Amino acid sequence: MKKLLKTAAKAALVGAGLYAWAQAPRRSHPAMDKLKKYRYAHRGLHDLTMGIPENTLPAFQRAVDHGFGAELDVHLTRDGQLVVIHDSQLERLCDRAKVVEDLTYEELAAMPILGTEHCAPLLQDVLKIFEGKTPLIVELKTWQDNADALSAAVNLMLKTYEGDYCIESFDPRVVRWFRNYSPETVRGQLSYDYARGGSSRTPVEQFALTHMLCNHAGRPDFVAYNYGDRHTLPVQVSCGVLGAQEVSWTIRTIEDMHAAEAAGAIVIFENFIPEA
Repeated sequence: MKKLLKTAAKAALVGAGLYAWAQAPRRSHPAMDKLKKYRYAHRGLHDLTMGIPENTLPAFQRAVDHGFGAELDVHLTRDGQLVVIHDSQLERLCDRAKVVEDLTYEELAAMPILGTEHCAPLLQDVLKIFEGKTPLIVELKTWQDNADALSAAVNLMLKTYEGDYCIESFDPRVVRWFRNYSPETVRGQLSYDYARGGSSRTPVEQFALTHMLCNHAGRPDFVAYNYGDRHTLPVQVSCGVLGAQEVSWTIRTIEDMHAAEAAGAIVIFENFIPEA
């Protein structure tokens, strides 16, 4: 019995060590201090009741005017343009059965967002709004196997940008790409509880992504995790034990914002305007 217990204990220690190794972040990037000073408007400071939809130029201008940073989403169009829009599939945003990555930017720009007069902007035009002002969290949205092409295009554009920013993605291949080819860039791994969130991925994929077991390849500076899942094991280990900076999305009440900030998290908020 004692031998069995010793074997089990050794196995548990090895398992815990491997789990920590798989999740371990890069720590103490000097740029994190500046990024931590801001709150970030989710897809810009949008308000559809004012005719300002998500991820559009007026939403980003409004965020800057209020002194906030912003989180935004970037896709690569068929003609190689970097466009700011959340969904690849355009049914929700444009009422079209189309995919961003199958379109040229000219085709996409002809599709109004959420019934307004605004269309999805180019990343280069969004950068002009924030340059020298407030920082950006740039989320890379991959489609099929374009992770390397998207990462390279975003990195090339951001190299000449004179503003503060970091990148993040749900796709670990993006985080790995920036570790390998642009190690000076602040990088983050996005995640949530895939099983609880109703993901269509296989159980093995759900487990690996929920627990961020690919962090060993990308060594992110921060972990951006769904606020509702913040008490799960991967967040507690990655942020609480191993020292990754926590970013909480998407905060929708002032009370949750204060709770997240009290725990040391950077907040990405939506549907309200935080006090100064």
